[in-house]
Amino acid sequence: MKKWLLAMLFGTVLVLGACGGGDDENASEKPADKDDTKTEENGGSVDATAAEGVYQDNCLSCHGADLSGGNGPALTDVGSKYSSEEIADIIKNGKGSMPENMAKGDDVQLLADWLAEKK
Repeated sequence: MKKWLLAMLFGTVLVLGACGGGDDENASEKPADKDDTKTEENGGSVDATAAEGVYQDNCLSCHGADLSGGNGPALTDVGSKYSSEEIADIIKNGKGSMPENMAKGDDVQLLADWLAEKK
């Protein structure tokens, strides 16, 4: 019984340690392989660095650091499902459990244009 309890305790600590994280200091750092601040897909008109900053401030907690989802759906290929205008409408008005006005002003269109390129 002691071995079983010890194994369960060790397993629990291992799982919680793996999920814990808590090191958000580097979450806002730009990936090393992205030198260009303008995206190529849109003729260089979207400032990817600024868009990523808006994403991190407003969307990351639900959609994940790598757009893979979490509490909210994955956004890795959202551009194949919605246009920039439709994404901007979702950001402004919400959809499903997503609240409205997750970004404001010019950030809405910047974020929508950036996400529309995710195909």
